[in-house]
Amino acid sequence: MKKNRTGLGILILIFILCMGLFTNLAILKTPINTKPLYVGLILCVVIGVAYFITRKTSKNGDKFIFLFASVEAVIGIAMLYRLRPETGERQLGWFIVGLVIFLIIIKFLPDFRNFTKYQNLYLIGVIIFMPMALIFGRDVMGAKNWVFIGGFSFQPSEFGKIALVLYLAAALRGFKNKNAKENIRQIFKPGLVVMYSMACMVLQNDLGSALIFFGISVTMLFIATAKKKYIAICLGLAAIGSFVAYKIIPHVTLRVEIWLNPWKYASDKGYQLVQGFYAISTGGALGLGLGQGYPGFVPVNTTDFLFAVICEELGIVLGIGMIIVYFLLFYRAIRAAFVTDDEFLQLTVVGFSAMLACQVLVIIGGIFAVIPLTGIALPLVSYGGTSMITTMFALGILQKVSGES
Repeated sequence: MKKNRTGLGILILIFILCMGLFTNLAILKTPINTKPLYVGLILCVVIGVAYFITRKTSKNGDKFIFLFASVEAVIGIAMLYRLRPETGERQLGWFIVGLVIFLIIIKFLPDFRNFTKYQNLYLIGVIIFMPMALIFGRDVMGAKNWVFIGGFSFQPSEFGKIALVLYLAAALRGFKNKNAKENIRQIFKPGLVVMYSMACMVLQNDLGSALIFFGISVTMLFIATAKKKYIAICLGLAAIGSFVAYKIIPHVTLRVEIWLNPWKYASDKGYQLVQGFYAISTGGALGLGLGQGYPGFVPVNTTDFLFAVICEELGIVLGIGMIIVYFLLFYRAIRAAFVTDDEFLQLTVVGFSAMLACQVLVIIGGIFAVIPLTGIALPLVSYGGTSMITTMFALGILQKVSGES
């Protein structure tokens, strides 16, 4: 009962946050623009209905995964609407599609333990999706990771990422129950699949996805084997591969040089990173106010650098708050692995939790120049239908597992 009251309390706070942001957007114009109010109301209704369906359908499931995800989605949609109303409306549409997928998974998907038998199907998904952009894609800002079909575009690697997690969960289960020779044989094929996936991303110049795939794979390998020597070998090979890529791939060389000295390239190749610095520093602790900043100076402000724009207008305090909510989302997701004894479920939970955590760390780390900048979407916040759908799919599986456990 206490958890239910806490959940309702958080839901009410989400409604207040949502209507506060969209009311602010409404009063930016004179006379008041009522359209943002309708968008905010629709978002509140959608979240409220989805929350109560989740609670009724997944009674034993985690009470907070959906709520923490909704906090991030509300901030993202509101900021996208502030930048470009049509983009915010499209993101709301993708969020609704993602919620429908989330609810279908927890309502109609059979016992997820049975899905371990589709290992070969997951492998086929990895083999198809990983090189798809390399073969059929179009170069966008130095990376060939988008496929365009008519007026529709998507990132195949987002779907490949889901297939990779499920494949590794199925392939690595039962690792600790075998002898050393069988363990090596079992790890060899998944290792080749991971190398294949990362090679496809490197050839596409999609360094962010390559880094995320590596983080997911190493995390799942350690959980499956509990052997530090395997992790040390992976890190060593990754270090060698990174050095070689830095030496022979111009795109990687440039990204590293911009990271080491962004001010040297401030007027051209490093312009995006430097403008992100300016935006964050201009906003200070509490921000300039929604609609009072200058997001037009930040390139790619609806995707890669939306977090910098949020910090400029809403403040670094809210930015830190978003990071804390991401941490809470990761905590609530990963805890499902501790309440089930099925290895496939455990590894699936670890894989999807690591996927979310790696994405957040990679993009925010790039914006603050902790690591070289890589162009990926901030989950649930940055604009992107493919990212929203795959993220909500992963959260649906996490919610499903937490309920089954």
